[in-house]
Amino acid sequence: MQLFSIKTPIIQANDNLVEILIVSMNKTKIKPKNGDILVVSSKVVALTQGRIVNYKTIKPSEKAKILAKKYSLHPGFVELVLKEADVVYGGVYRAILTMKNKIFVTNAGVDLSNAPEGFAILWPKNPTLVAKKLKKEIEDRFKVKIGVIISDSHCIPLRAGTFGFALATAGFKAVIDERGKKDLFGKEMRITRRALADDLTSAAQVLMGETDWRVPAVLIRDSGVEIKDFVLDSETLMPPDECLYSSIYVEKVKKQK
Repeated sequence: MQLFSIKTPIIQANDNLVEILIVSMNKTKIKPKNGDILVVSSKVVALTQGRIVNYKTIKPSEKAKILAKKYSLHPGFVELVLKEADVVYGGVYRAILTMKNKIFVTNAGVDLSNAPEGFAILWPKNPTLVAKKLKKEIEDRFKVKIGVIISDSHCIPLRAGTFGFALATAGFKAVIDERGKKDLFGKEMRITRRALADDLTSAAQVLMGETDWRVPAVLIRDSGVEIKDFVLDSETLMPPDECLYSSIYVEKVKKQK
């Protein structure tokens, strides 16, 4: 498997993301081929949608003030998190655990990194639709068939650091169901599903970085992934009561619905 960094100029609010990616690929002579997977940062997608907010101008609620003091965050930023989150559970220093769009995520996806001072970048709107549009526009321009991942950073319990995960996908099966298959010793797999899109995103994240690398996209080649035009990415989600980590929150989730 090969991975190619797509370095771009600094992307600003309301820029044309497709044109920036195409120009950047042409400059570096990295052109997509049939079967490639294009991984694009959710942050640049959000920026090109104008999803950037001056949180210092936001009037915080009393709840936001309390949480801001408790977790060492700006009250306006916390108010933004409260507005974006579907559920708020608690937190630690500089981070609030929330649920948004059925995903456990820090600060409801609201991010301060790589944004100007006093501004925060939100999660993109309709990331699955964005992935489908990126797929079609890149395919039409280069006359190829590819898959697309909209990526973000995530963390898992009791593990230091972040890893890449697929916020949305288009053009390939994001989860491979191994249930019913046999292992090396002939035992039937009962619960295993392989998070293919997340695995690919984590690989891309090695090249994308988290700071000032200016690599908002990575092209993955020779992954062996089968490209299809119509595949739903909803299979990446699972009910909270079936999730090993979130099951303890199920009753609270039900109460707040």
